[in-house]
Amino acid sequence: MGIKDAIKLGEIKQQFGRKVAIDASMSIYSFLIAVRSEGQMLTSESGDTTSHLMGMFYRTLRMVDNGIKPIYVFDGKPPTLKGGELAKRVARKAEATEQYEAAKETGTAEDMEKFSRRTVRVTKEQTAECKRLLKLMGIPYIEAPCEAEAQCAILAKAGKVYAAASDDMDTLCFETPILLKKLMLSEQKKEPVQEIDLQKVLEGLGLTRDEFIDLCILLGCDYCDTIRGVGPTTALKLIREHKSIEKIIENLSSKFTVPDDWPYQDARELFLKPDVRDAEECEFKWEAPDTEGLIAFLVQEKGFAEDRIRGGIAKLNKNLKSTTQARMNDFFKPIPKTEAELEHLKKKNEQKAAEKKRKQKLDLASKKNAKKPKLGS
Repeated sequence: MGIKDAIKLGEIKQQFGRKVAIDASMSIYSFLIAVRSEGQMLTSESGDTTSHLMGMFYRTLRMVDNGIKPIYVFDGKPPTLKGGELAKRVARKAEATEQYEAAKETGTAEDMEKFSRRTVRVTKEQTAECKRLLKLMGIPYIEAPCEAEAQCAILAKAGKVYAAASDDMDTLCFETPILLKKLMLSEQKKEPVQEIDLQKVLEGLGLTRDEFIDLCILLGCDYCDTIRGVGPTTALKLIREHKSIEKIIENLSSKFTVPDDWPYQDARELFLKPDVRDAEECEFKWEAPDTEGLIAFLVQEKGFAEDRIRGGIAKLNKNLKSTTQARMNDFFKPIPKTEAELEHLKKKNEQKAAEKKRKQKLDLASKKNAKKPKLGS
């Protein structure tokens, strides 16, 4: 089985009837990027950015329209190890801002878009506004102690939700059984939702979970640099051969340079033991939307068109009131077999195989006898 077998492409409606934990911070960032890439940034009359609210409102409606029950998870405090990466992001943003200003004067439209995308950051105010919006919509959300994608993965692993939804592949390192990518795209994008099965990924690559985490660190994660010159093909080859980063470093060719003070072991520990809330303590409730509250916030404060917002609220109300048909899988869940049942099944299969082999021998002997010449002929 190859790695492609681990990825299923499908329409959003195929997630009907499922609860999904969504990486809210990644989603807000994608809303801001999507609008920037279309050459505009939505703002209110006072000049405040509203792209994040439009994305959160309409794409949440799209999920609810397709029978999905979303649960948003927001980032908490970033891990100490991520401090270096965050500092680099700030520096890259400052550099990109300078390049964007220069591109406005002398560059092409393509350069302007490229550098503009690099300047986008989600602010605390935008995050707070999205939480306020979700509360008014009656959509549950929680704040993770640390990384949102880790909390999403834990909820999926515990069976609280069907999948974690994020475009950050690090989510797989936190052991979500199913990762949904591109779930939060707008309807106009027409791109399929990617459903990635972690167990099939591991089987397709021929790796254990620990080896997969080390592979992802080699390929680049949020917590540390990579070994310059070690690309995807080389990284996979090295992991398959040496099984761990420690053994790779011991046997690494001199043409590759390991970064100074490389905290790969700390990164590995963050993936194996993330700071998360116990999934059993997390309870979620979907409530009726606050119509007047939404009108006051989105229409009166932020300048959204009232008829469109009221239309969205009507859809939200309709979907929450209607009885959601359960997926057939919920009625026919497989019951794990006991050891005795498994042993009985094994013996039964062995008996069938032995009987089949005996019949094949009899058939072969019968055919040989049929070919022998009869006496007196």
